[in-house]
Amino acid sequence: MNILAVLPLAFVMVAGPQILSSFFFATSEDWRRTSAAYVLGAAISISIVVTAAFLLSSGASDSGASDDTIYYIVLALLLFGMLHTFRTRKTAEPPSWMGKLQTATPRFAFRLGFLLLGFFPSDALTSLSVGGYLNASNDPLWYAVGFLGLTLLFLGAPALAVLFMGERAERVMPKIRDWMNENSWIVNELVLLLFVGIVISSIAG
Repeated sequence: MNILAVLPLAFVMVAGPQILSSFFFATSEDWRRTSAAYVLGAAISISIVVTAAFLLSSGASDSGASDDTIYYIVLALLLFGMLHTFRTRKTAEPPSWMGKLQTATPRFAFRLGFLLLGFFPSDALTSLSVGGYLNASNDPLWYAVGFLGLTLLFLGAPALAVLFMGERAERVMPKIRDWMNENSWIVNELVLLLFVGIVISSIAG
């Protein structure tokens, strides 16, 4: 089912400064409110972009574009995302502003979640691909709920870990954060490649 096919792209959405921001918020003084605001901002922006891609793809279909054409557009977006990820793999360091996240306000966290998850290049391309792919596959828009939910679960995982594990989670988080920062581009490439294979199989079918 395509509702499951798009789930792996949730990894692409959070790998990089997105999940790192979650770690910083989870260890801040007002971690509950800032983490919740961050996830809420992300939920709104992702929903907007996926819905827009889905509706625009529907418009393309109504104007005479075939499903294969939309698949090719999605494929081009994915390949561009892979190229962007590879080219920036050595320079994808945490932005300097991330050092200030532990003192961020919920309002700042909401704004960051909205902008980072909705308009960061790799995230925008991924959300556009999800919306376009679902429409080309003649699937309903609500199939994106799984993708959205899993993405938000990943973003909220550090805060949930602190909630349930307390100080133990705070000791482990820096190690996980560093590993993800060093290897996130590899995870991104593998997931994007998987979805490229899914799209190609849909075109061939």
